[in-house]
This record gives sequence, structure tokens and C-alpha cells, in this order.
Amino acid sequence: MPGKLEGKTAVITGSGRGIGREVALLFAKQGAKVVVNDLGVSVDGEGKDNSPATQVVNEIKAAGGEAIANFGDISEMDQAEELIRTALDSWGKLDILVNVAGILRDRMIFNMTAEDWDAVIKVHLRGTYATTRFASIHWRQARQGGRLINFTSGSGLFGAPGQPNYAAAKMGIWGLTLSCARALGRYGVTANSI
Repeated sequence: MPGKLEGKTAVITGSGRGIGREVALLFAKQGAKVVVNDLGVSVDGEGKDNSPATQVVNEIKAAGGEAIANFGDISEMDQAEELIRTALDSWGKLDILVNVAGILRDRMIFNMTAEDWDAVIKVHLRGTYATTRFASIHWRQARQGGRLINFTSGSGLFGAPGQPNYAAAKMGIWGLTLSCARALGRYGVTANSI
């Protein structure tokens, strides 16, 4: 019996580890062709390692699925555009964008540096904006629908005290998702946050 995502293509950010990895594996198991995006940084955003994304791609292929690794930094506009272009150039379409990528730099507000604030906001909020912008351009032109799934957090919804940067980013993603749902619905695109 074919999977629920048979014939679909998906871009999943932050899919080399953690929740993103599990989403990528599940989508592939359900038949989707997956672009596995992961910069391979530490939890606080330091370093770079191609092996997490590569390992997920290898696991998907070993199970009989189709996947491509992408090591781009989604908070950089040109790299976010290239990520979306990877799906379009490889498979001719983009059905689903899942934004999971993020980092943590936990501090109480009175101890948080501007650098810690900016780094978290850049990956979570700007990264989600950047990938969504380029996916939405395609969906608007193609008029074949699409699915936007953004990850948020209870930290934003309820205000974790040691995560002001993360909480602000995650609430921003929630607002962005609502705006996209209203703006892109006319093109057959749904936008949801988890």
C-alpha cells in the first residue's frame, strides 16, 4: 500500500538531528522525496558538520527512499533560496516545507547578550521567513497548492523564564504562520504551526 505522501516532495530544515530528523524519516517512510537540510551546528549554533544531514539521507536511501542533503544556513537569504531550488531542480516541484531548524542560547534576560539574542532570532525567525518566502514564491506561481508546517514551542506560548530569545522567536513564528495562512490560502497553501 502506498504511503500517504507518495509522489510528494518535501524540504525539512534542521533535519539532521532531533525532531527534524524524525520528521524526515517519517516523511520518507510515507513516500515523500526529502531534501534534508542541516547546517550541522552544536545546540548553541557553533561549528559546522555535514555528517548529520548525510547520515539521514543515507538512512532514507537504505530504506528505499529518495533524499538529498543540503548543508545551507537557512538564515542567509541566498542559501535559503538555494535550499528551495534544490527540491525544484531535483524533482520539479515542492509540496511541503517543514521549518524545524533552531538553536538555543538560554540565559535570563538580565544576563542575555545582544549576540545571544540575535543568533537565536536569526536562525528561528529569519530562517523560517527566508525559506517560507522562497517556497511561497513558487507556490504562488505554480498554483498547485502546498503545505507549510512551522515548529513553535510552549516556551513562546507560556514564556519560559530562561529563554527570552527563544520564546520571542517562537511566538514570532506563530504570528508568521497565521499571516501566511491568510495570505497563501488563495493559492491552495495551508500553513500550520506545531
